[in-house]
Formats: sequence, C-alpha cells, structure tokens
Amino acid sequence: MKINVEKCAQILKEKDNILILTHAHPDGDTVGSGFALCLALKKLGKKARVICADEFMDKYTRLIDGCLDMPEFEEQFIVSVDVATENLLGSLADKYSGKIDMCIDHHGTNTDFAKYLLLNADAAAACEIVLKVIKTMGVKIDKPIANALFIGITTDTGCFRYASTTSNTYRAAAELIDLGADNGTINRVMFETKTKTYAALERLALERMEFFDKERICIITITQDMYAETGSSEQETDAIAPLTRQTEGVEIGLTIREKTDGTCKCSVRTLDSVNAAEFAGAFGGGGHKQAAACRFDCGVEEAKKMLVAKASEMLK
Repeated sequence: MKINVEKCAQILKEKDNILILTHAHPDGDTVGSGFALCLALKKLGKKARVICADEFMDKYTRLIDGCLDMPEFEEQFIVSVDVATENLLGSLADKYSGKIDMCIDHHGTNTDFAKYLLLNADAAAACEIVLKVIKTMGVKIDKPIANALFIGITTDTGCFRYASTTSNTYRAAAELIDLGADNGTINRVMFETKTKTYAALERLALERMEFFDKERICIITITQDMYAETGSSEQETDAIAPLTRQTEGVEIGLTIREKTDGTCKCSVRTLDSVNAAEFAGAFGGGGHKQAAACRFDCGVEEAKKMLVAKASEMLK
C-alpha cells in the first residue's frame, strides 16, 4: 500500500521495537537514512536499531554521534530505507524477504515489496524523504540527525553535481546546515579524503580501464586480486563508479566488482542519452536515470560480454 509522509509518520509513532534495514554495500544515503530515522525514533522513546549485510564504513559512522549505540530487542516492525528491491539487502534478504512492513525509498524502480511504501521518485536522496518524516513525527532535529541526513543528500547527488539535484534538494540541505550539519567537514571526508589503500586501488582501476563501441562505453573491473594487491576492499569502491563517466565521449560507464564467491555486481553511470535504470533493469537491477546497479550470478568476463552487448544495443 502506498502511503504519504503523514501516514508514514503516524504508523512509526504507533510502533515500537523497530528494526531498520539498509541495503548491502551501504552508501551514504542508506546509512544516513537509516541512522537518522533510528536516532529520531529513539528520541521518541522507542527502541530502534539499524542493521546491514555489510559493515558500515567508519567515514560515515564517525560523523554521526551515537549511531552505533544499538540496543538488542525482538523486532516488532521492520522498515527498509533506500532499498528498491529485496535482493539489494544482500544476505539479509534470506531472513527478511516478505517480512518488511514499511519501505521508504526514492527509486522509481521500487518493486513495492513492503506492506507500506513511502516513495518519492523525484527526491534526489532517500534522506530528503526521511527529513520530512522526522519533522512530521515532531522530532527536534539535532546535530547527529542533521549530519546523517546531510551525508545521504550530498553523497547521492555527488556533492550536488548530478542532474537529480532539485531546488527542493538545495532547500533540504540548507535547512540541515541551519540545524547544525557539519557540511564542510562532511563534504571533505566524502569527496576529498582518500585512504592510501583506496588510492592504490583507484590507480589500478584507471590503468585497467577499457573502452568499447567507439569509446562510448567505459568499463572498470575491480577483482578480488586487486583488493589483495592494494589492501583495499569492496567497501572503498563507491568513488570508483563516477570515474567511468568522467572521460570525454563516454555515454555509459560500467564498474564491475567481483564478489568473493566469484559472482559480480555492476554499477551503471550514464549521460542523459541513456537511461541507467532501464539498462540495469535488463539484468534484474534498477536505480535512477543516470545511476543504477545490477547483480550477476556469473563471473566478471561473462558479465562484461553481456553488459557490452546491451550497452551497444542501447547506443544504436
């Protein structure tokens, strides 16, 4: 059932022992949405905690005071944030698929898997929606909540560079700054600070960048061997995907990440000429017009052949 912000806030105020699910390989928007909502619910005196199939990166959690203070309880109400399909939950899908009570999301490709769905596909980030929910619940937004929400908005808009950024996005960001968000620190940590292991991984990625179809398709492949060589991990790959779209003439950028079990995931970045969500949808994935993702139950080379074939087809 699709609901509005007011109904979402009402339901959350009526519930307790709330478990919040974020998607696997967590980015700033799912982390920010999850922890902001969790902190807001705790301010209402409720028990709430956030979980993920993968570890939360320190660059997110150290900017949100109190976010890792997660009480144990038996969940009575399950909410997912920034999750378009249940398979994006990773290993959590095995336990929670078909059991999610509420989904708060901004992906137009959302599969409507929860009992209640609060969806705004025009929002640049799920955190924009969560901000409205928190305000409607009557929670006073403090610095930790403001930081969490600002992290989600700035990361999902590429520091406000992507076309998905709207005037509403800027207004939400300005409001969060007024409420105490450390925008300068957050943007520096998210976009200008690199670990040495990431820097080494980025160097390898750029050295092995491949081009296809008159250099309109760019592919970066990240393998387990590259993680081993650099000391990096999949957690540090968020900044790799935008690199594929930065080369002049590229219309479709694909970043293929090999998983430990030999399967892989692809992050898709496109120009306006190609719908990234439609592209990823051909492989069971989804996302936004210029940023999407999909998974493959096969190896990197087999996935690459399928991706290049589909990309060339869409560029005709």
